[in-house]
Amino acid sequence: MSKIQIYDTTLRDGAQGEGMSLSLNDKLLLAKRFDQFGIDYIEGGWPGSNPKDLAFFKDAKKIKFKHAKVVAFGSTRRAHSKVSNDDNIKALLEAGTGTVTIFGKSWDFHVRKVFKTSLAENLKMIHDSVHYLKSKKLEVIYDAEHFFDGFHANPEYAIQTIREAVKAGADLVVLCDTNGGSLPHQIAIGVKRARKATRAPVGIHVHNDGDLAVANSMTAVEHGAIQVQGTINGYGERCGNANLTSIIPVLQLKLGLRVLAPQKLRELTELSHYVAEVCNMPIENNQPFTGKSAFAHKGGVHVNAMLKNAKTYEHLNPSSVGNHRRFLVSELSGKSNVFLKAKELDLKLDQDAPHTRSILQKVRELESQGYQFEAAEASFELLMKKELGKYKEFFTVEKAVLSNEIIGDENPTVGATVRIVVKDKEPREDNAIGDGPVDALYKAFRKVLIGFYPVVEKIHLTDYKVRVVDSQAGTAAKVRVFIQFQDEAGNAWTTVGVDKNIIEASWQALKDAVEYKLLKG
Repeated sequence: MSKIQIYDTTLRDGAQGEGMSLSLNDKLLLAKRFDQFGIDYIEGGWPGSNPKDLAFFKDAKKIKFKHAKVVAFGSTRRAHSKVSNDDNIKALLEAGTGTVTIFGKSWDFHVRKVFKTSLAENLKMIHDSVHYLKSKKLEVIYDAEHFFDGFHANPEYAIQTIREAVKAGADLVVLCDTNGGSLPHQIAIGVKRARKATRAPVGIHVHNDGDLAVANSMTAVEHGAIQVQGTINGYGERCGNANLTSIIPVLQLKLGLRVLAPQKLRELTELSHYVAEVCNMPIENNQPFTGKSAFAHKGGVHVNAMLKNAKTYEHLNPSSVGNHRRFLVSELSGKSNVFLKAKELDLKLDQDAPHTRSILQKVRELESQGYQFEAAEASFELLMKKELGKYKEFFTVEKAVLSNEIIGDENPTVGATVRIVVKDKEPREDNAIGDGPVDALYKAFRKVLIGFYPVVEKIHLTDYKVRVVDSQAGTAAKVRVFIQFQDEAGNAWTTVGVDKNIIEASWQALKDAVEYKLLKG
């Protein structure tokens, strides 16, 4: 079984994505996690471009990487200059890595318009840079930037640039679809021609501007590329880079190529979400393999088939990539959905029992009013337990009052008072000031509850979303509020509330969120 090298550029190319900002500590944390996961090459940054990247390589030297090679990235020397005096080349050497990656121009258009130099000088820049770095006993990966656009415009010159890199000693030539607009058949033609023209192994680096980065990467591998460059979750400039969280399982599970140990592949979903957390970037629910909805089933016909055989609507076992199957309950659901959801929650329920039908009917009624339970599974679990008589009432709210809020005030605040009754205990009442009505209510609610249930102090609100259910109703429209909480163990849950009054909808979701935690213990 062939081994395909995985080259991660999340810390450099991925960090160029809009909204992405990584601290030095973030980069070090991610590098260590990538090494543990089994990534072959970790591109740490461009030491010649900023002090943070130079600091990363300094601190990375103190880390004992068990598997990965840390790579410094840079460009060829400047036009009409001596390679040994080039500041960018000096910074690459200062980084102190055993492997460096340098990019050079393959597109004659870029050579003339960006470098503003001759095609001959560009070839010298490539040769001198690679040769000099090889003389320092380094592994040199040459990134042929804009290779496929260059190959389309002037195939002979594009091939000449990579030949020059190989002639100078490049260990690997990476063909780049830098603008991300190439099609799979164009990638195939370019890779085949490059392999025929050079003796060095070939890699692939593509961007996702045509939504084909994963497909193009696979095409390159099928035509002989031995290294794939990309980022976790596809982060990167414009539309992003090739998504390694899709590429790795496709290579290993679909093409039968060796990438990671099977037990490491089962860490893929955890890695994907860990990187998203550190980068403070959301993962789309429908992201293949690692997204929350990647193995979620909603339609009643689908779920009924899944009961008979999971292969009916799943292309692979979710556990192979560390994900899990989810059955959603909504107005589109059948009894199978409710039955399977109960099984998932360890609740005894027969598929044909009256309770199953009553739960399904309740869901349909509530969703017709604007509720949505597929994204608020904590609220749905509470609903099921109430219908099944498995619900315990932890508290009763006797009073929840907001004080007047002055609109337009320079420092607007609002007060809230909440009174709670717990069975066989004295009622408690407390108040709080918040930046808005929901904030004030939650703070007062939390203060009172902690006196009865100290565990409430260890949970915190992590997300709050509001959506208009029926926009045609104007200011009288109902709103749907989703609230997500998380506990100290990292467990997260989401609840939903619906009302014409946004405060009332928020209050419903807040109460559900706390009740869910108390029910779970």
